[in-house]
Formats: sequence, structure tokens, C-alpha cells
Amino acid sequence: MTIRTLLGGTLLLILCVLILIAGILVFYPQWVHSTLGLGPFSSSQIWIGCVSTAAVLLGLFWCLERLFERVGKAGVRIQWRKQQEKNGGIVATETLSTGNADAEVALNELMVQVRYRYGRFWRRKVSLLWVMGEPAHVEQVAPGLTQQNWQEGEGTVLLWGGPAGKVPTESYIKAVRRLRPHRPLDGVVWAVDSTPWPASHQVDEMLRQSQKRDALLGWQAPLYLWIIGHSEWPQKERESQSVGCLLPVQTTPAGVGESLRDLIPAMRKQGVQQMLEKNSHDFLLRLSQQLENSWISQLQNLLTPALRGPSALYLRGLMFSLPLSQRGADVNTWLPAFEWQGVLSDCRQIRGKRIGLPWEKAFQWGGLGLALFWGIGTLLSLWVNQTQILESHQQALAAADPKKLLSIRLRNQLALQQEIARLQYRESIGAPWYSRFGLNQDPALLEALWPRYQINNDELIIAGAKEQLQRAFKEIANLPPGSHERKSQAQLTYDQLKAYLMMTRSERIEPDFLTRVLMATWPTRESVPHALWQDVGPQLIDFYARNLSANPQWNIKADRNLVGEVRQILLRQIGQRNAETTLYQEMLRKVANNYSDLTLMDMVGNTDASMLFASEQIVPGVFTRQAWEEQVQDAIDQVVNERRDEIDWVLSDNKQPVSAELSPEVLKARLTERYFTDFGNAWLNMVNSLHWQHATSLSEAINQLTLMADVRQSPLVALMNTLAWQGKTGQLGGALADTLVESTKKLIKGDKQRQLIAQASGPRGPLDPFFEPVLSLMGEKEGAVGNTNLSFQAYLTRVTQVRLKLQQITNAPDPQAMTQMLAQTVFQGKAVDLTDTRDYGSLIAASLGQEWSNFGNAVFVQPLELAWKQVLQPASGSLNVQWQRSVVDEWNKAFIGRYPFSSTGSDASLPILSQYLRAGTGRIEVFLNAQLGGLLRKEGNRWVPDPIASQGLTFNPQFLKAINQLNDLADVVFAQGDAGLRFELMPRPSHNVVRTQLTIDGQNLDYFNQMESWQSMAWPGNTYYPGAQLSWRSTNAGTNLYANYAGPWGVIRLLEKAKVAPIDSSRYQLEWVAPDGLPLKYILRTELGEGPLELLKLRNFVLPSQIFLNQ
Repeated sequence: MTIRTLLGGTLLLILCVLILIAGILVFYPQWVHSTLGLGPFSSSQIWIGCVSTAAVLLGLFWCLERLFERVGKAGVRIQWRKQQEKNGGIVATETLSTGNADAEVALNELMVQVRYRYGRFWRRKVSLLWVMGEPAHVEQVAPGLTQQNWQEGEGTVLLWGGPAGKVPTESYIKAVRRLRPHRPLDGVVWAVDSTPWPASHQVDEMLRQSQKRDALLGWQAPLYLWIIGHSEWPQKERESQSVGCLLPVQTTPAGVGESLRDLIPAMRKQGVQQMLEKNSHDFLLRLSQQLENSWISQLQNLLTPALRGPSALYLRGLMFSLPLSQRGADVNTWLPAFEWQGVLSDCRQIRGKRIGLPWEKAFQWGGLGLALFWGIGTLLSLWVNQTQILESHQQALAAADPKKLLSIRLRNQLALQQEIARLQYRESIGAPWYSRFGLNQDPALLEALWPRYQINNDELIIAGAKEQLQRAFKEIANLPPGSHERKSQAQLTYDQLKAYLMMTRSERIEPDFLTRVLMATWPTRESVPHALWQDVGPQLIDFYARNLSANPQWNIKADRNLVGEVRQILLRQIGQRNAETTLYQEMLRKVANNYSDLTLMDMVGNTDASMLFASEQIVPGVFTRQAWEEQVQDAIDQVVNERRDEIDWVLSDNKQPVSAELSPEVLKARLTERYFTDFGNAWLNMVNSLHWQHATSLSEAINQLTLMADVRQSPLVALMNTLAWQGKTGQLGGALADTLVESTKKLIKGDKQRQLIAQASGPRGPLDPFFEPVLSLMGEKEGAVGNTNLSFQAYLTRVTQVRLKLQQITNAPDPQAMTQMLAQTVFQGKAVDLTDTRDYGSLIAASLGQEWSNFGNAVFVQPLELAWKQVLQPASGSLNVQWQRSVVDEWNKAFIGRYPFSSTGSDASLPILSQYLRAGTGRIEVFLNAQLGGLLRKEGNRWVPDPIASQGLTFNPQFLKAINQLNDLADVVFAQGDAGLRFELMPRPSHNVVRTQLTIDGQNLDYFNQMESWQSMAWPGNTYYPGAQLSWRSTNAGTNLYANYAGPWGVIRLLEKAKVAPIDSSRYQLEWVAPDGLPLKYILRTELGEGPLELLKLRNFVLPSQIFLNQ
């Protein structure tokens, strides 16, 4: 059997096991203690234990190996001698490659022999060559190998590998691999005969079997092709020599041919010399001739399949020789001939290639690397921990040195504090890898630094902070009661007292608060630069505060008398409600996680609200009746009971009772009141975000009203029921008339006000201020104050009536005519079911109040308003057409292209204009009264839309502007029915103007710079030749004509050229500038409005063709 050392594997095994155990003890000490009851151990204990265990195990395995080695050697010798005697000195001719049990025994014999001959490290001294080929051919290369299976000699072992096309058994190949696992073979020799050459199928079989062998070995060794030649003459006396060529890596058939051609000249030269010595020595010369003639091409064809593809052979060389004779008589002994020198020398220099992953090698190198890493890491850890301990010790001493300046000591204390913080951080997440390896001293170092830190911190920070706080307490105690200073400092004093008590009760510590208050109380420090203290101080205080809760021994001793005095001052100055918001938010946060938010789909149940209304808002799940009844009530009670101490611990020591303001009952009342206020606001925000879906047609509006009024399927009914149910949250029975909140208000403020109007009895709830309008509308509130004639059920009944009326219209033979008739009825001021229901919905929306205004408008007003709009749209279009046909078209025929509506020479007819504009009987006013009497009304002399009757219609702003403009003109010009104006003119003198003459419809005003006077004028005048004329005479010229316009509109044409400047409400200055630049001035005084100037507004006037704008 094989004799192998146990020390290498044992050392690796021990190393791996100890690393694993040490790692578990170092990184998981608590788990080891809880599971096995061992430890925790210190780093030194773990290190000493591992080293001692390794030494004991290594010595034990070394003794066992010595024992096994002696017993194994004796057994192998006995078995080898018995085998030799049995076979008469000759090994059985049965080959090892056939798979019988003697294969492994023979290889064990080989291992014993090479180990005895070459020592323990024989694997580095011996070359292993695999020889394969036909047995007859192999015998011509290595005589006796096929019978003996292996031969050894001169540092080389030949292994018989069987025929090239027949791979040995897997067990035999694995046994060969165990001889030298890291490099199973140094080379493969394939012996072939040149007569004849191997066939192509033989080459293919050799290639397949070689690939299989290499896969089992995990190694591809270089291949040497040994070609056996022949000669017709004896060659015994010929000089033995190695003949062949070595090939480069990844050679090709062409490269083989080139290498052989390069070999031919030398072979030919030596062959000639040998034949000259003896003419029968023709081997080299014959070989060169054969290569040149045909062997090169034959070899290229033979090797082409083996040198191509991903699994090509590693062909290293081609060797040529004659059959070799037997050399040596001992069994398994090999005396290499000179022909082998080329192969032997090359295989010692060339290595094969590894196939696959070398697991054993990887484990070996991994173990060695791990051991090396652990050793280096141990040294590094030793240096790191030693340096850290020395630096920490020096920092602690520097911070405690009283001889140094205070600023320097503060810096040193900060450095010590940072070192402790670093050790704490390492303790929480683990020390860096390079400081572990069983030598980490962070816990011990941290424990050693805490006492030194405490001493320094008490001297540098705590003593000064305590003194500053007590000084502040004494200052506020010395202030006069009720003084402004005491009131203004109350909040700061409360914070200072809280900070002071935190330093006495570490379980109450709030690091950020304590740091902020102490720095505000202690902004500067004597003998320390201000910038340094502002930088270092917060860091020192914050670190102390964050570690105070874990070190209760740091608590200072409070001055009870001083604390009691400050508490009494603060209790008289401030109301203790600072913790209420925090408690409330914490309570909501805990409950909110258990309830999902409510969307609109959740509120309407199984109905589909998308057809009627929509909203993106949600109601938080905590503000629901279910949340209140299941958890919120209990949560408020729990908060009040558990957090009482957190409310009054600063201002009360639980020895003296606090005021009623701080009682649990008042806190409960405030939290309850606050919850229901947010509850109501959340629902108000939700319902006020609703928006009604606009119907695009009358049929769609009818469908909306049908779904809306259907009690079983109406989303609105479901929503109202949800609101009514939610509105009763927290509602108490009739026996308790007041809610908890109201009772508490009475408890706090007293019943100072007496009810003037006693409301009806019935259940009361905390949400009544929010939901009472809805509850009253739903009939859920008995004795509610408001309009008892309004109800949700009545509204739905009216909606049903409207829906039936609209369905009659759509089912009529001429729906459009009926729609227009209905709309026309409303236009004329008559009420119908639809408008009554619309007004009823507006009344309901108004009764809900301002807080519900958006909701009321969305669900009670817009549904009917949009339905009414669908009725009005076709009717408004019809009315536009009627207006166009009966008024606008006739107006355009009479006045388009005539002055003053257009700048032309043709004048508009005043009698016809009066037919349109005269008050009461004018065509326009008659049309407005007859067709739009229900939509427009006169306020004074202005036409304005009725805001209720005109809902759903959009009046054309230009139309309203035009009819009001014409109405203003009619009041001034057509007050008597026909056109008629009376006004007065007074000429004014002008420089260099001697005389002016103005004639209006035969009425002359002649002025030649005498005293001014008013002259009455009438328009139109009583003459057959109406018109206006203006002339003047200057100092430099005679009489000149400025303008002369014939016709009734002549005066308007003349006024159009004048510059008009108002003087007051009835007087205007008119100025015409003559061609020579002289001004011609007159004063116009009107009886009503702007008088004739009103007619100037008709210039370019166009009567709008639409009353309503299309939606």
C-alpha cells in the first residue's frame, strides 16, 4: 500500500479548524456562552488556547505517522517479495490497464521503489512518461515495458499506457494521478511504425482516448510522436543518437512540415558521413530521403485532425529511430538509450497544462495564504492596539493636567472624547479587521478610559454648567413677582430647570435639548476664546448628554430648595401644555398604522360614483368612527395614564398636587376635543373637494339624475348615509345632554353663561359643530335649529320629478321644440318644476352653511344647474337665431353703410332709428321684454341678467354693452319717442379771429367778439334744409368756410371734427382748428347727459348678433 506523510494534511486541517474556532470565539462570544455555556474568553485566552491545542495535535499526529510509516514499510516489503517469488522474478504479463486489482498494487510498488531510491521528495526529481501505442511498436521503443507495466531508471519512470486507441481503466488513471497529483505526467510518448502509417480512424481513436485520459488526470502533458523506421542492413555498430525535432506551442501541420524540412539538411549531412564510414549505416540518409519524398506530407495529413479544434493535442516533438534492443536484465529496470535523450531532456524543461480547476492546489495555497495572512494580521493587530492604548493614555493624562491652560485642556478633553466615541462605535459595529486577530483590546481600553473621562468632565464641564444654571435660578427668584422680566424669562427658565433636572435624573435625558439650553445659558467662558468655546462646548456637552443615560452614576445632586422655589415661580407664570401636541401626535401615529385611508369609493360602498362625482382627497383612517370606537378612545386613556409623569415631571415632584390645568381629566378633554376637531376638518376637506361630472348631453344629464335619485343604487344616498353615520361618532345618549368636551369646558371655565334658547333634547355628539347641518338634512337630528321644511328625501323626490319631465321632453315627437318651449317659458319669467327644484337645491346648499358650501354646491346645485344648461343650450341657440332674424338683420338693412354707423356720405334715417330705440315701444326693448323678461331686468336704466334665472346661460358681454349703450342714447335723444335734443352754445373769443358764424339746421349763431351769451339750439331743427355750417374771419383774411355738412346728421359730422374737453357734468368746450391754425371755440351746455355728443357713440357701432355665448 502507499506510504504517504500525514504532516502536511494534518497541519492544514489543524490550521483551518483552529481559525474557525477562534473566529467563532472572537466574533460570536455571546452565542457560544448561551449555547455551550463557555466563555466569554479574552483575546489572550483564545490565542494561548489555540496555540497549545495546535502543538498537542501536531505532536500526536507526528507520532502516529512515524508508527504508520514503520508498519507500512514492512508490509510493502513482505508483499513485494511474495509477489516476486510467486512470479519467478517476472511480473504477470497481464497489463495494469485492463482493470484488475493488481494495478494499484503495482503502482504502490513503484512508489515504494522511487521513494527508497530518491527519498521523500522524489516527485520533484523523477519524470513520469506515459508510453502508448501498439505493444509491438512500444517494445521496439522501450523493450519489456508492455510486460512489466512500468520501468524506472536514471530519474525517469515509464508507464505503459496501453494501445493508443484503448484508454486504460478509470481506476488505473486515478492511481497514476495519485503518484503525483500536482503534475501527473511529464510527457506522453506515442510509438508508431512507419510501415504502415496509422489510419485516420486510429488517429481519431487516439485523440478521443487522449482527451478522456487528460480529463481524468486533470492534466495535458506534451506529446512526443515516436516514429520507428527500418533499414535493410544491420545498424548495430552505428552511433546511437537522438533524431527528431521539437515543435513550438500551438503548432500547426504547416509548422510541422517546416520544422521537418529544416531538419533534412543536417540529417542528410550526418547520414552521408556515416555511410562514408560504413556504407550499411544508411538510417539518417534514408530517413532524410523518405521525409523529403513523402513522409512530411503523410505526417501532416496524419496530424491535421489532432492539431485543430478546441481540444487539440499538445504536440511537442517528432522523434525517429530504429527498433531499440533490450538493455538490462532486472525487472522494472530501464536503461535509457541515447535515442531517448531528446525526449528526456525536453520533458524536464517543459511543463504540461492544467485542465479544469486544481482544487487540491487551490486548497493548499489557500491554507498557506490564510496562515500567512493571519500571521501578518496578528502582528499588525498587535501594533495597532499597542499604539491605540499608548495614544489614549497620553490623551487622558493631557486632559487631566491642571498645569495647562483651560483652552488646551478643553481641546485635549475633546480628543479623549473622540477616542471614546470611536471605541463606542467599534463596540457597536465591530472593530476593524486589522485590529482583531485575537488581540483586540477595545472593550478593556474603553472601560479604562471612562473613569478618567468622568473626572475630567466633572471638572471641565459639569461643575461650570451646574453653577451657571443655579445662578440663573437665583436671578429669576430675585426678580419682583409679576414683573415683565420674570414673564419674559419664564420659558427660558423652564428650559433651564428641565436641563438641570435632566442632569439629576439620567432617565429623562434629551441630548439635543440639554446641549442647546446649556450653550444658551453658558454662551461664553472665562479664559477661553469665544470661537473655541462655541466650537468645543457643544461637542463636549452633547457627548456627555448622550452617554448620561448609560451612566447613572454621573447624576449630580440637585438643590431641592432652589428647585422647589423655581417650580412655584414657573407654575404661576406658564400653563403646562407644552407636551400636549407631542402626546397627541404620538397617539395618532400609533393608531394610524392600523387603519387604511378612506377614499370616495370606500364611502359610497358598492355603488359607482364615477358617473356623478369624483374626488382625489382621502380621509385618514384614524379619523373614522371605527377607529374612535376601537382604539382612539383607549389610546387617549392610555396616553393620559402613561404619560402623566412626562407632562408634570419638571414642575412637580409628585409630593405636592398640581393645579387643575395639569390634571389628567383636563388633558383627556383637550386631546378629545383636538381629535374631534381634526376629525371634522378631515371630513370637511374631503366632501368639499367633490366635483360634479359635467354631462355633455341632455340624455346623459337624465341618466345622472336617474342614478342620483335611485335610493338603492345612488352614490349620493350612500355618501349621505356615510356622513350621517360618521357624524354620530362619539355621540352620547339622551340622558347625557352634554358631550365630554362640553362637560370639561364647564369644569375648566365654570358655567358662567346661561343658555338663552334651550335646544331640543336628544343625543349630542362632539361632531355636532361640523355634521349638524347634514344630520338635520337627513332627519337624524331631533329638534335641530334650522329650516325644518328642508330634507334630503324631499330633494330626491323633486329630482325624480325633474327627471320625469326631462324624459317626457326626450320622448316627445319633437324634443327640440319642447325643449325650446320649456326654456322660453323660463325666459319669459314663468316658473317650472326644473327651476323650482334648482332653487330648492340652492336653498339646501345655503342651509348647510359656509363650511359645507363647496359640497352643497357640488351635489345639490350643480346637478340641476347642469341639467338645466342642457335644456337651455338649444333654446339659447334658437333665441340667438330669433334675435338675429327679427332685430339684427333689419337693423343692418337700415343702418349698415350709413352715417354715423359707417363713415359714408349717406345718412341713417332718424325716424327708423327711433323705431328701434324709443323707450317702451322700441323694437329692441319690446324684444327684450317679450323674449327675455325672465332673464333680464332693468335696474334703473341698465339691463342686468337675473343671477338665479340665468343660471346655466352665459350672456354675450358685447350684447349687454350694446343694449345698455343704446338705452342710454334713447334716454337722451329719444325720450319723447322721436329724435329730439335741446342744448345751448356760447362762442368764445380767440386770438386773431374777428368773427365766427355757426349755422345748425337754419339756426344761426353769429359772433364778432362782442360779449358772449348762450343761445339755445334744437336738433333736428324745423327746416326743410337741415345741415351744419361753420365759417370764420381772421385779422389777416376775409371770411373762410370751415365746414358745411348737409342733412340731419350734419351737426354730428361737425361735432366729430371738434376737440371736446369736459368742463363739468353738463358743459363741454368745443374747439375746431382752422386750416390757418386759428382755434374756433364754443361752449356746449346740455340738458341731459352729453347731449348731442351722445350721438358720436354711434360711430362704427355694430349690433351684436348673439345674445348668448356658445358653451
